[in-house]
Amino acid sequence: MVRNLKIIFLLTFIFTGKLCLSQDPEFSQFYANPLYLNPALAGIAVGPRIILNYRNQWPGLGQAFVTYNASFDTYLDALHGGVGLVATADQSGGGALTTTMINAAYSYKLNITSRLQASGAIKGGYYRRDLARDKLIFGDSTQIDPVVDPDNPNTRSSVGVPDFGAGIFFSYDNLLYGGFSVDHLFQPDIGFSSVSPSPLYMKFTVHAGSVINLRSGGPDQDREFSISPNVLYQQQFKFHQLNLGLYLTFDPMVAGMWFRYNFENADAIIPMIGFHWKNLRIAYSYDYSLSKLKDASGGAHEVSVSWQFTTVEKRREIKAIKCPRF
Repeated sequence: MVRNLKIIFLLTFIFTGKLCLSQDPEFSQFYANPLYLNPALAGIAVGPRIILNYRNQWPGLGQAFVTYNASFDTYLDALHGGVGLVATADQSGGGALTTTMINAAYSYKLNITSRLQASGAIKGGYYRRDLARDKLIFGDSTQIDPVVDPDNPNTRSSVGVPDFGAGIFFSYDNLLYGGFSVDHLFQPDIGFSSVSPSPLYMKFTVHAGSVINLRSGGPDQDREFSISPNVLYQQQFKFHQLNLGLYLTFDPMVAGMWFRYNFENADAIIPMIGFHWKNLRIAYSYDYSLSKLKDASGGAHEVSVSWQFTTVEKRREIKAIKCPRF
């Protein structure tokens, strides 16, 4: 009985209303997924970088939302900027609804002054949604939504569209940084019904933070000891989200704590722990839900792994921008 209630809830969440259909997958470790956050962060570390991300949201509902992400970016002298490639796969309802996004980004880097750096970026790619009707089980035909009815001639089980976005990013003296990005600039139709359009609404992201050095010298002065307060705001159609938190770095360990607020309600508290060893960085975070779903959802688990290749010395005229690793 409990399992049936969970399935009914999940299907209702996925297939009712344009808001649920058009909301992008989210990650709690924002800076551990830089190209997904803002294309202007492509090449921010100067040297080549590979990042893998995994998120399991609401595991208590049985594979409700599972998201995978992989990205690569680097700075290229010939282009005076960074390039990157990011791929995201999101599965909802145990694979009943699958969303795939593949984007390439280019970010032009500019040293405005010796202390102020900026970058502006564009990205373009492909957005696809697939509906596995065979994974949907209904008690009787009266429960079948027209959108998922295989006998309805006005529906389709998959849709793919070109998709574009843009972003900007600023960094001042490795102390203050911030950016703004827009996803889904042309709001393409991603609906499964040919008679009822469902636009992929634009997503606006604003993020900013600071790195405060806590070390005053000593024999370990090259070992980072800092605190980094951050804020992130996202809006997509009627969905608004505010994230407030900070990172504490004491090499090689990093710890973080975030509070996520969805305006309609307090959503989650997110503790995070990570470390880096040479070129490898790994982090784990857990979303402890504060909403009415906390007893049934099981929160969310997220893991990020990145490998930063060694920076070539001739690229030192473009400095790597200091910002959170996770």
